[in-house]
Amino acid sequence: MVQSEASDVDGYLTEVPEERRAVLTKVRELCREELVGFDEVMAYGMPAYERDGACEIAFASQKQYISFYLMRSDVREAFEKRLAGQDMGKGCLRFRRPENIDFGLLRDLLKAAATRPGKIC
Repeated sequence: MVQSEASDVDGYLTEVPEERRAVLTKVRELCREELVGFDEVMAYGMPAYERDGACEIAFASQKQYISFYLMRSDVREAFEKRLAGQDMGKGCLRFRRPENIDFGLLRDLLKAAATRPGKIC
């Protein structure tokens, strides 16, 4: 998906391919459950979650995969062993098939990020 011009996350979700909509809706639900005190915004054309004006989490439907952005290096380091087998760049966890998303891992990452502010990469 090309960078969205949606003004809010509901609008974003209506734009994503139907086969990904349910999975991205579930990712959003996890974010909203675990990221208490964060603001849900659209940033760089994707849903993002900010605390005190700093973006810590985001997700997107890309052309070849679903991406989950974790901008907290401290959380990535704390989960190094669990993330070792994942397709991950510096701050982007990529899921090439929606059915392969590890929602337990995402929930744990979100919980860790929500616990306290940390360094944003």
